[in-house]
Amino acid sequence: MTTLIESEEHKSLRTAVAAFAKHHPRTDDKQFWQDAAKLGYIGVNLPEAYGGGGGGITELCLVLEEMGAAGTPLLMMIVSPAICGTVISRFGTEAQKRAWLPALADGSRLMAFGITEPDAGSNSHRITTTARRDGATGDWILTGRKVFVSGVDIADATLIVGRTEDARTGRLKPCLFIVPRDTPGFGRRRIDMELAAAEKQFELTLDDVRLPAEALVGDEDAGLLQLFAGLNPERIMTAAFAIGMGRHALTKALAYARERTVWKTPIGAHQAIAHPLAQAHIDLELARLMMQKAAHLYDAGDDIGAGEAANMAKYAAGEACVKAVDQAVHTLGGNGLTREFGLASLITAARVARIAPVSREMILNYVSHQTLGLPKSY
Repeated sequence: MTTLIESEEHKSLRTAVAAFAKHHPRTDDKQFWQDAAKLGYIGVNLPEAYGGGGGGITELCLVLEEMGAAGTPLLMMIVSPAICGTVISRFGTEAQKRAWLPALADGSRLMAFGITEPDAGSNSHRITTTARRDGATGDWILTGRKVFVSGVDIADATLIVGRTEDARTGRLKPCLFIVPRDTPGFGRRRIDMELAAAEKQFELTLDDVRLPAEALVGDEDAGLLQLFAGLNPERIMTAAFAIGMGRHALTKALAYARERTVWKTPIGAHQAIAHPLAQAHIDLELARLMMQKAAHLYDAGDDIGAGEAANMAKYAAGEACVKAVDQAVHTLGGNGLTREFGLASLITAARVARIAPVSREMILNYVSHQTLGLPKSY
């Protein structure tokens, strides 16, 4: 029942975050982030021993959803505390935990995450960024490229997914490295996006980037286990991002439908307007249930169960968000495309949850193969 009915503590957290986001307009992104961190919202999932709130992805996705519903979503919450913070807290050395977790929790430092590549997308089996050891010094040397990496310009470091060669098989296996922003050979180029988002997207180049041995996070032989420790929270948090955005759009549409009058009747009284908005609300609520299930499974340590639920939650939330935004714009008619009502920019933003961090088609592949046991076509 814990996944169906929220505790009083979680309800109180929702109320507090909603009030904070509503009364702290996001005019200064850095200040907004730091203010949220001071209240414990950014690091709510990180261990108490390192300055966090001691909660889990359940609490963190709740925070992001409410910020999104208030129109102030923080994309870097998906990256810095959810992916990077989780990976370091689960697999990092004591020194890495002390260096990064308190700073990620209090908002003084951010970390970006680089996995996607021009020719591999997010397919970890085709990643070509390689890491090799310098036998003389024990250093790691990274070479490769990454694309669509969020917030590199404001992040103090980027958690890079590279691959090392298995001495026994000769095959490449994924590993994670902390690369400080100003490391020699670590270059970035901003990608010109038509997406109206505060967080910018970058292409990264790693040209023989030399890192000390302690830049490796976790065991170089753990491979996919460590990688998916970050990717499952990423999918759950993307669902929260989408649900919050959908709720924000729906709130604007409902206010308009109650007030806009044609022939002495509010347009919201007409079923052609009311029913699609009701359907959008239902779809968002159903997506939230799957998101909560995925978060609870992950926090309970069920990585396999969480993987399936996280993919389903991300898929459902992405679809629900796109439909909610589309219906909200349609409800306002021409006003839905004006800057005054702030819905038009969401048309592009809503599609992000369909595309990133993994496309809906790849999620359907996952479910058809892993859940339904159907044969692969590739």
